[in-house]
Amino acid sequence: MSGRSLRRGLLFLLIGSGLGAWVWYATRPEPLTVQVTRVARGRVERSVANTRAGSVRPCRRAALSPALGGQIARLPVHEGDHVQSGALLLELWNQDLVARRDLALRQVRVAEAKARGTCARADQAGREYRRLHRLLGRKLASEEAVDKARAAAEAGGADCAAAHASIEARQAEVALAQARIDKSRLLAPFSGVVAEVNGEVNEYATPSPPGIPTPPAIDLIDDRCFYIVAPIDEVDVGGIHPGLPVRISLDALGKRRFPGRVRRVSPYVQERRKQARTVEVEVDFDARERPHPLLAGYSADVEIVLESHEQALRIPTEALMEGDRVYVFLPAEGVVRQRSIETGLSNWDFTEVRKGLKAGDLVVTHLDLEGLAEGAPARIGNRPGP
Repeated sequence: MSGRSLRRGLLFLLIGSGLGAWVWYATRPEPLTVQVTRVARGRVERSVANTRAGSVRPCRRAALSPALGGQIARLPVHEGDHVQSGALLLELWNQDLVARRDLALRQVRVAEAKARGTCARADQAGREYRRLHRLLGRKLASEEAVDKARAAAEAGGADCAAAHASIEARQAEVALAQARIDKSRLLAPFSGVVAEVNGEVNEYATPSPPGIPTPPAIDLIDDRCFYIVAPIDEVDVGGIHPGLPVRISLDALGKRRFPGRVRRVSPYVQERRKQARTVEVEVDFDARERPHPLLAGYSADVEIVLESHEQALRIPTEALMEGDRVYVFLPAEGVVRQRSIETGLSNWDFTEVRKGLKAGDLVVTHLDLEGLAEGAPARIGNRPGP
């Protein structure tokens, strides 16, 4: 082969190679932009959460209604008012009851006056008996006179005792009349805020018949103390006991979490609908970090920490695929690779890695990326941290 032919062949080869490289470069797949995080050590927990929304409840709440039926004469409170313990909330018309009490008080005074006269006569009879008894010793009085004086003294003592008993009976009538008046008044059993008022002045209030619930006249809430009630699925409640740490989330207060502790686990399972068996768990707020203001009825979620490991190798739980697999970004190759791992404790935030990854590995956190597959070319779209 001549030198000219050789040079021509080499030229064609170079042109073909360049054209092939250009075609490959032009048709190569565009690298995916992936979000990654660096595998690191930290706290990992095993926790359970409520299956349906829980709620904030006051430590004390009273649905109050008068014990008697009658016309509302006084209603000095309104919804939203703060009241002190013992404050008058509602009073029925009770002038007849007040009149009976006043009559009973006057009868007490009459009985007391009668008792003073009766007991004075009894004292006189007792002194007369003692005087005649001394004279009998000196033969200056007859036994018959002494016997009559003794009988009179004993009768006087009995009359005095009866008079005092009559006073006590009249005082009991006063107490009974006052009790009837008290039944016509509704007093705050504790300090709190009036949540609801059902009724107006001059309307007729009727007490609830046994077994028939009716709206309360006054709904009173103690707004100084609150706790959470949350339903936990029956399969998750086995390891829960009072004292376990809890993280509380309130929809009304955004993403902030508040610390708390389990205060009580219900001793029975609730069955409110088919295939929905839950156990109510009560949670107290940490007094030092309780949110303020806090309203009864807020929806709440709780995450109960059952177990925790410190300084465990961990990844975000969102990076974990079915079958305990993750995508790892390899900077040297510019691709992502699937890797099977062995996991430990896990919750919504982090999953413990026992085998399959090492500190510093870059795992893909957003798995819904189109085109994400084994060996796909990729580049990092965020700063993965230290």
